[in-house]
Amino acid sequence: MANKIRLLLCVVFCIYFNGYSQTDTLKVMGFNILHGATTKNDFNLDTIAGVINKYKPDLVAMQEVDFKTNRAKKFDLPTEIGIRTHMASLFARAMYFDGGEYGEAVLSRFSFVASENIPLPHQIDSEPRAALLTRVKTKNGNVIQFVGTHLDHLSDNTDRLMQAKAINEALGASEYPTLLVGDLNDGPDSETLKILRSTFYKPQIPEAIQKTWPANQPKVCLDHILYNMPERWKVIDYEIVCENYASDHCIVIATLVYQSN
Repeated sequence: MANKIRLLLCVVFCIYFNGYSQTDTLKVMGFNILHGATTKNDFNLDTIAGVINKYKPDLVAMQEVDFKTNRAKKFDLPTEIGIRTHMASLFARAMYFDGGEYGEAVLSRFSFVASENIPLPHQIDSEPRAALLTRVKTKNGNVIQFVGTHLDHLSDNTDRLMQAKAINEALGASEYPTLLVGDLNDGPDSETLKILRSTFYKPQIPEAIQKTWPANQPKVCLDHILYNMPERWKVIDYEIVCENYASDHCIVIATLVYQSN
């Protein structure tokens, strides 16, 4: 009888744990890939893929991504880098450019269950920008929303503020745990980040405010990893990698634990 009771308790515990409280540890990366050109302008996709393979992230948000442009030798960069890293890839066009397209890409070790290209507002004479929303189902059954974006780069922050507000409007009421990763072209204390922080949380640790641009001698923090539902996330590692050949931006990498309940 005692053994049957222990077995029943074990079954109940397993059902509770698996059905109501599921934990995932995710490594995510933000990587402005400089349209594949490298800082020496020699177009080296193997180097970009090599950086990703070295750190083995589960999810990567890539900015400055070319899709079959002339300057990228008509390569489909998301697919090419996805093949080299053995990751699934998605691309979101921000604009047509140089005989092809230019925008955002996401790489994932998990299968995608949904995606959306969210066009961001801009002034008529500014570059179009986009946010690539993806959803993945993790090995432990959690559906995580991973959003990669690249906000406007001009010194006038008009476009960035509009874009930050648009991201909040698109994602603020989401039921999904969401990671927002990318080159936001503004610092931790900027008005852009203040707007985003009404929906998202930036880790309050020294590593998260380290400077990320330019990669050879960083002067400003432009690249960020943010998340909603801060009570469900715990950052266990945050790293800035200044690999100043693959890109003119440092790479941001965070390892986070997500607890569903």
